[in-house]
Amino acid sequence: MTSHGLEYEGCNFFRQRLVLSTLSGKRVRIKGIRSRDDNPGLRDFEASFIRLLDKVTNGTKIEINQTGTVLFYQPGLLLGGTIEHDCNPQRSIGYYLEGLLMLAAFMKTPLKATLKGVTNDPTDPSVDLLKTTALPLLKQFGIDGDGLEMKVVKRGMAPGGGGEVIFSCPIRRTLRPVQLTEPGKIKRIRGIAYSVRVSPQMANRIVDSARSVINKFIPDIYIYTDHLKGANSGKSPGFGLVLAAETQKGFFLSAELSSAPQGQGPTILPEDLGKNCAKLLLEEIHRGGCVDSTNQSLALLFMTLGQQDVSKVLLGPLSPHTVEFLRHIRDFFQIMFKMEAKPPLEDERKGGEKVLMTCVGVGFSNISKVTK
Repeated sequence: MTSHGLEYEGCNFFRQRLVLSTLSGKRVRIKGIRSRDDNPGLRDFEASFIRLLDKVTNGTKIEINQTGTVLFYQPGLLLGGTIEHDCNPQRSIGYYLEGLLMLAAFMKTPLKATLKGVTNDPTDPSVDLLKTTALPLLKQFGIDGDGLEMKVVKRGMAPGGGGEVIFSCPIRRTLRPVQLTEPGKIKRIRGIAYSVRVSPQMANRIVDSARSVINKFIPDIYIYTDHLKGANSGKSPGFGLVLAAETQKGFFLSAELSSAPQGQGPTILPEDLGKNCAKLLLEEIHRGGCVDSTNQSLALLFMTLGQQDVSKVLLGPLSPHTVEFLRHIRDFFQIMFKMEAKPPLEDERKGGEKVLMTCVGVGFSNISKVTK
């Protein structure tokens, strides 16, 4: 620990560090960002993420050296309000939304963010996926009400983008502790097959092939087709599928696939995409837990920030991203989780090994929210 707050090296887990720095109020210095690359320093999408953080905070100090290989970040106060941001098309809007989801409830005024860019790409979670899985998760922690919504106004596929999403979130003074230990059985599967600037038949072909796999598993399936045309369809062609399985206890496990950006990577038939996505969903169900792998770190963060009470969440196997996130939580909030492995029961088909994560919250409260 130096007088500069926390020090890190390299460009990995860049968002985690900045988001946790903003919440904990601890300064952070990241050095050696791609210093050995032919093209060293921050990428455009990372700079765009920093600008987004700058828009939702007040008094944040950001210093970047000339080559962009060292970043010093001193967080200001979370302000919120109505903002617009053009997300860099190198990454999809989901990349920026994941950061906002972690911060939105602690703003001074409720956040209403209009984000423009790529809504669906093969790398980041899509807006549809976050809407289906992250919003119900926020509600578990008491972040709910009319103000909570995520809406796809226009779809934009990579590489051209041209999509638009509105995300609004109410503010909370404190988060409630949770006990999410019983996922329950899967009761239904919902999905969206979307296509833009290609034949509307594409979406139907995706639906038929996905159903051919999942129908053997459960009868209650409904997959919407979403075919946008004209001004709402962005600048690039593409198609994809988002599937979510809902359990009896109201938890969501999800999977998605989208076609490769135009001119990059191998072409995939809609039939293969539908089947592969269905298999990914079954794999996610096998991993199980109360939170799917995309939202593990969001759940762990909210447990950390909860009131000074015990929170428990049952998760499937931890993703590498989550493991690193736990290390960062320890750095920024000095919180350690108790982890218990829960082997699958012999007689019940409960899927893979689960981990029960337990912690006592730091009692984080939104200092800028006036108590009535």
